[in-house]
Amino acid sequence: MNVRLLTIAYFMGTLAALAQPNPARPDLCQGAYFTEAEGAAALKTFAQTYHDKASWETRAALIRKGIRDGMKLPDKPKFAPLQPIRHSVRKMNGYSVENVAFESLPGIFVTGNLYKPLNATGKVPGILCSHGHGANLNNRMMEYTQQRCATLARMGAVVFAYDMLGYGDSKQSDHKIENALTLQTLNGMRSLDFLTSLPEVDKDKIAMTGESGGGTQTFVLTALDPRIKVSVPVVMVSAHFFGGCSCESGMPIHKRPTHQTSNVELAALAAPRPMLLVSDGKDWTKNTPDVEFPYIQNIYGYYGAKDRVENVHLTIEGHDYGPSKRIAAYRFLAKELKLDLNRVIKDGQIDESPNTVLEPAALAVFDATHPRPARAVVGDDAVMALLK
Repeated sequence: MNVRLLTIAYFMGTLAALAQPNPARPDLCQGAYFTEAEGAAALKTFAQTYHDKASWETRAALIRKGIRDGMKLPDKPKFAPLQPIRHSVRKMNGYSVENVAFESLPGIFVTGNLYKPLNATGKVPGILCSHGHGANLNNRMMEYTQQRCATLARMGAVVFAYDMLGYGDSKQSDHKIENALTLQTLNGMRSLDFLTSLPEVDKDKIAMTGESGGGTQTFVLTALDPRIKVSVPVVMVSAHFFGGCSCESGMPIHKRPTHQTSNVELAALAAPRPMLLVSDGKDWTKNTPDVEFPYIQNIYGYYGAKDRVENVHLTIEGHDYGPSKRIAAYRFLAKELKLDLNRVIKDGQIDESPNTVLEPAALAVFDATHPRPARAVVGDDAVMALLK
């Protein structure tokens, strides 16, 4: 079975396992918490709580507070100095890639790869790339992630792709620790700190994109951090599905004592910043053109910005960040960040063939030559203690 089929099987198995409310945690909305009809009906109920920009912003503030409170996100996280570790710069065809780590909380290292355009002048946009789950734990290093980051770099952006907990080089705890959602959000904020600290990056042109669980990270971080100016969550925004992993729905961010919400409204918190929803016909985003997208577009309408939210729906495709979905993202990001799409066009089509797909070992941050720092905190209990 190939990697794409393994990934789909992984997700569908997770979906089946979480297809009912959790009796032990009635405050959580996990997996297919609603049926499709219930999810659509819930949106109609939510819509009764606002009717214009002012009333929506009152609800938006409530939802944002619910996210922060639900994931126990501190107002002022006790971040450590970044102290970036950067090595193994390789120059490719129109871009470079290097291996990077930096500190988030004391002893917690965010690991990833930094892709930069060659021969760029002046300030350039920055793009944060998260990734989804899968049977393979090297998703940051997989071909489809490398293609995305390399192409965006060739278009003129500085791109940082970083690991989920327990994936790639991020092996300080299991992926599914109790407060995974909190730590991944903090790591995302710290990744923005790193990206915007680079002297060549234009802080006013920051975007984020990711697929599946990386799509959840994208719309959650966009909701909480105004530094993200453009958002592209891929195959994730659903009225009935709340994410199949503890890192997405393992903390009570959707159901609070004050309100109930769903990922559709979490994504809508991006308004009026430009956002592209990429959906497909074979997963929980199959209803996006008729259910989720109109709901979000209505909210954008309160800002006079309906044209700033778009949906590309690929009816016959499934759950991935494959070539068609990447092309949709490239075109949207080029438009919103003023990237040069012509740099990656050949014979009228976007061409990824000049990209070099490296072996995972070449993209590893920590190895025998570059060991993980001795101050790293290791073990589920030790990592969780930092989040208390």
